[in-house]
Amino acid sequence: MAATSAHRILSLVPSETESVARLVGLARLVGRTDYCVEPPGIEAVPSVGGTKRCEVERAIALRPDLVLANREENGPRDVEALERAGIPVHVSFPCSLAGSRAYLAELAALLGADASVAVAEHDAVLAAAPEPAWPDRAPRVAVVIWKEPWMSLDERTFASDLLAVAGAANAFDGRARRYPLAADLDRSAPARTTERDTRYPRFALAELIERAPDVVLLPDEPYAFGEDDAAALEATLRPDLPGVRVALTSGKDLFWYGVRAAGAVRRLRAQLAALAP
Repeated sequence: MAATSAHRILSLVPSETESVARLVGLARLVGRTDYCVEPPGIEAVPSVGGTKRCEVERAIALRPDLVLANREENGPRDVEALERAGIPVHVSFPCSLAGSRAYLAELAALLGADASVAVAEHDAVLAAAPEPAWPDRAPRVAVVIWKEPWMSLDERTFASDLLAVAGAANAFDGRARRYPLAADLDRSAPARTTERDTRYPRFALAELIERAPDVVLLPDEPYAFGEDDAAALEATLRPDLPGVRVALTSGKDLFWYGVRAAGAVRRLRAQLAALAP
């Protein structure tokens, strides 16, 4: 854990970069990754490369007094190298809206900042009575995060919790990723899950049809789905799922915890409500 009131911050997580900028402004950010694209003006902050593998020597040369990392986004090799250089690293891993709220409180303490507005926004959403996004029920939603191979996410992920808070049910609830990878597509294959992140299953389109989602959401990250992808997938699914709706959505809203998350729940709920039959 890093000391409080850090003033030279290197963020290796896009959502955390956005949170820092909102809480204390861009001036205290000395570094970011190529994928840290929010807020406007962030391009003036030097980049240290990607999230999975950053340029460690360049990161050290920026002389940060706090590095922000995420257990899923950033490789342990980079984190360990930065710590060996004597740089404090805060590693987060929020998997729910409540976790996002807790993260904001921790970040505020590290920065000596006031996160009361962002925390209150989370509290308001979390305190609201659970209500289905559709008038008669909670729609079953499949979030597709990749194709070739097709991939989704299970109930242990941040995006799945946002779906639940927004009044939807994850169609891939309970479907952990299996190892070896072939087991995702062939259920008779043996599974090996020791020390693996099993939250992002691969699937065949036949399984998607079996899970009978009401809505399939195609975010613009990590895979940049577009209108052609949505039209093609809907045409493929409609013969078996005549009522299914396939829609593009914001990957930032689905996956970025921190200052964006409370508003993301409201936007996601509004999008689902607009897709109701």
